[in-house]
Amino acid sequence: MSQAKTVKPDEALALIQEGYAYVDVRNQLEFEQGHPAGAYNVPITLQTDFGPEPNGQFIEVVGKHFARDAKLIVGCATGVRSGRAARLLADAGFTNVIDQKSGFNGSRDPFGQKSPGWRDSGLPIEVGQPEGKSYEALLEAT
Repeated sequence: MSQAKTVKPDEALALIQEGYAYVDVRNQLEFEQGHPAGAYNVPITLQTDFGPEPNGQFIEVVGKHFARDAKLIVGCATGVRSGRAARLLADAGFTNVIDQKSGFNGSRDPFGQKSPGWRDSGLPIEVGQPEGKSYEALLEAT
Protein backbone atom coordinates (compact mmCIF):
# COMPACT_ATOMS: atom_id res chain seq x y z
CA MET A 1 0.00 0.00 0.00
CA SER A 2 1.24 3.44 -0.93
CA GLN A 3 1.33 6.43 1.36
CA ALA A 4 0.18 9.67 -0.27
CA LYS A 5 1.77 13.04 0.32
CA THR A 6 -0.34 15.17 2.67
CA VAL A 7 -1.00 18.89 2.66
CA LYS A 8 -2.81 21.43 4.82
CA PRO A 9 -5.92 23.24 3.51
CA ASP A 10 -4.07 26.42 2.46
CA GLU A 11 -1.47 24.32 0.61
CA ALA A 12 -4.30 22.46 -1.13
CA LEU A 13 -5.81 25.76 -2.28
CA ALA A 14 -2.45 26.83 -3.75
CA LEU A 15 -2.24 23.51 -5.63
CA ILE A 16 -5.78 23.94 -6.96
CA GLN A 17 -4.75 27.34 -8.29
CA GLU A 18 -1.89 25.52 -10.07
CA GLY A 19 -4.27 23.09 -11.77
CA TYR A 20 -5.01 20.31 -9.29
CA ALA A 21 -8.61 19.02 -9.00
CA TYR A 22 -10.13 18.58 -5.53
CA VAL A 23 -12.08 15.32 -5.11
CA ASP A 24 -14.26 15.37 -2.00
CA VAL A 25 -14.78 11.77 -0.88
CA ARG A 26 -17.50 12.49 1.71
CA ASN A 27 -21.06 11.29 1.14
CA GLN A 28 -23.50 13.30 -0.95
CA LEU A 29 -25.30 14.91 2.01
CA GLU A 30 -22.04 16.07 3.61
CA PHE A 31 -20.87 17.46 0.26
CA GLU A 32 -24.17 19.28 -0.31
CA GLN A 33 -23.96 20.99 3.09
CA GLY A 34 -20.60 22.57 2.20
CA HIS A 35 -17.45 21.73 0.28
CA PRO A 36 -14.36 23.39 -1.13
CA ALA A 37 -15.32 25.61 -4.07
CA GLY A 38 -14.93 23.76 -7.35
CA ALA A 39 -14.71 20.30 -5.75
CA TYR A 40 -15.93 17.10 -7.38
CA ASN A 41 -17.86 14.62 -5.21
CA VAL A 42 -16.96 10.93 -5.46
CA PRO A 43 -17.85 9.31 -2.12
CA ILE A 44 -15.59 6.52 -0.89
CA THR A 45 -18.56 5.21 1.13
CA LEU A 46 -22.28 5.42 0.39
CA GLN A 47 -24.89 5.97 3.08
CA THR A 48 -27.37 3.06 3.24
CA ASP A 49 -30.17 2.05 5.58
CA PHE A 50 -27.56 -0.08 7.38
CA GLY A 51 -24.96 2.69 7.68
CA PRO A 52 -21.99 3.54 5.48
CA GLU A 53 -21.00 0.91 2.91
CA PRO A 54 -17.90 0.95 0.67
CA ASN A 55 -18.58 2.52 -2.74
CA GLY A 56 -17.70 -0.29 -5.15
CA GLN A 57 -17.63 2.19 -8.04
CA PHE A 58 -15.22 4.67 -6.43
CA ILE A 59 -12.17 3.83 -8.57
CA GLU A 60 -14.29 3.40 -11.71
CA VAL A 61 -15.95 6.82 -11.38
CA VAL A 62 -12.70 8.63 -10.61
CA GLY A 63 -11.04 6.79 -13.52
CA LYS A 64 -13.77 7.82 -15.96
CA HIS A 65 -13.26 11.50 -15.20
CA PHE A 66 -9.55 11.76 -14.46
CA ALA A 67 -6.49 10.30 -16.18
CA ARG A 68 -4.19 8.10 -14.07
CA ASP A 69 -1.62 10.93 -14.10
CA ALA A 70 -4.14 13.70 -13.26
CA LYS A 71 -3.19 16.03 -10.42
CA LEU A 72 -5.69 15.15 -7.67
CA ILE A 73 -6.22 16.30 -4.11
CA VAL A 74 -8.56 14.15 -2.03
CA GLY A 75 -10.32 15.42 1.05
CA CYS A 76 -13.09 14.36 3.44
CA ALA A 77 -14.34 15.63 6.82
CA THR A 78 -11.38 14.86 9.10
CA GLY A 79 -8.74 13.12 6.98
CA VAL A 80 -9.63 9.49 7.72
CA ARG A 81 -11.58 8.68 4.55
CA SER A 82 -9.30 10.80 2.35
CA GLY A 83 -6.27 8.85 3.55
CA ARG A 84 -8.02 5.62 2.62
CA ALA A 85 -9.11 7.09 -0.74
CA ALA A 86 -5.58 8.28 -1.55
CA ARG A 87 -4.21 4.78 -0.88
CA LEU A 88 -6.91 3.14 -3.02
CA LEU A 89 -6.24 5.54 -5.90
CA ALA A 90 -2.47 5.05 -5.68
CA ASP A 91 -2.93 1.27 -5.60
CA ALA A 92 -5.17 1.58 -8.70
CA GLY A 93 -2.38 3.34 -10.61
CA PHE A 94 -3.10 7.02 -10.00
CA THR A 95 0.33 8.61 -9.79
CA ASN A 96 -0.28 12.17 -8.57
CA VAL A 97 -2.63 11.99 -5.56
CA ILE A 98 -2.30 14.28 -2.54
CA ASP A 99 -4.29 13.90 0.69
CA GLN A 100 -5.68 17.11 2.23
CA LYS A 101 -5.21 15.66 5.69
CA SER A 102 -7.22 18.08 7.86
CA GLY A 103 -10.37 17.59 5.81
CA PHE A 104 -13.26 20.01 5.65
CA ASN A 105 -14.02 20.05 9.39
CA GLY A 106 -10.50 19.75 10.82
CA SER A 107 -8.70 16.90 12.55
CA ARG A 108 -7.04 16.11 15.86
CA ASP A 109 -3.58 14.67 16.37
CA PRO A 110 -2.95 11.87 18.91
CA PHE A 111 -2.52 14.52 21.63
CA GLY A 112 -5.89 16.14 20.92
CA GLN A 113 -4.48 19.23 19.21
CA LYS A 114 -6.85 20.42 16.47
CA SER A 115 -5.64 21.18 12.96
CA PRO A 116 -8.11 23.50 11.24
CA GLY A 117 -9.90 22.11 8.21
CA TRP A 118 -10.86 23.82 4.98
CA ARG A 119 -13.92 25.53 6.51
CA ASP A 120 -12.14 26.84 9.63
CA SER A 121 -9.26 28.12 7.49
CA GLY A 122 -11.65 30.58 5.81
CA LEU A 123 -11.08 29.12 2.35
CA PRO A 124 -13.68 29.35 -0.49
CA ILE A 125 -16.75 27.17 0.09
CA GLU A 126 -19.79 26.20 -1.97
CA VAL A 127 -23.01 24.52 -0.91
CA GLY A 128 -25.39 22.34 -2.90
CA GLN A 129 -24.67 19.98 -5.77
CA PRO A 130 -22.79 21.91 -8.49
CA GLU A 131 -23.68 21.02 -12.06
CA GLY A 132 -21.37 18.40 -13.50
CA LYS A 133 -19.45 17.89 -10.25
CA SER A 134 -22.01 16.14 -8.03
CA TYR A 135 -21.68 12.39 -7.55
CA GLU A 136 -24.98 11.83 -9.35
CA ALA A 137 -23.74 13.75 -12.42
CA LEU A 138 -20.36 12.00 -12.40
CA LEU A 139 -22.01 8.60 -12.00
CA GLU A 140 -24.42 9.25 -14.91
CA ALA A 141 -21.49 10.19 -17.15
CA THR A 142 -19.69 6.86 -16.59
